[in-house]
Amino acid sequence: MRRSRADYGTEQELRVAAAKLFRQGKTQADVARGMGISRQTASRWHAAWLAGGKQALAGAGRTGRKPKLCGEQLGRLEAILLAGAPAAGYETDLWTLKRIAQVIRREFAVTFHVGHVWKVLGQLNWSCQRPERKARERDEEGIRRWVRYRWPQIKKRPGNTNPC
Repeated sequence: MRRSRADYGTEQELRVAAAKLFRQGKTQADVARGMGISRQTASRWHAAWLAGGKQALAGAGRTGRKPKLCGEQLGRLEAILLAGAPAAGYETDLWTLKRIAQVIRREFAVTFHVGHVWKVLGQLNWSCQRPERKARERDEEGIRRWVRYRWPQIKKRPGNTNPC
């Protein structure tokens, strides 16, 4: 069984819930199955619970490096991105990772490597996309007419392999 890694708060809640189940007399296997965790994790949590009770499962706090941008700053960044690149001083309405890194440096005095800006976009639930290229001369109405009337006349139909 494989469960994706949860944030610190969720992990904390799981450990506290496991302590409650151990106190009720549940086995490690029951806890593992019931909570969707591995047996190794249940065993490790059980040993910690035996050694120090519920407090031993409380966790050490936030792990890893603190984020360079806080939630409020991410919200401001998203507002800037939604306003468009021209509003941020660029000639074209195309956001590149390099441009976003420049905006972050200018607005928040925080430097990100261009290759890591996509992680910031991931925090905003944005994805990297290429703009769709369309010719300026493109005739949308003509394309719709062709697809509606001409395409059905020329497309192959099932079972009709011989056009003669």
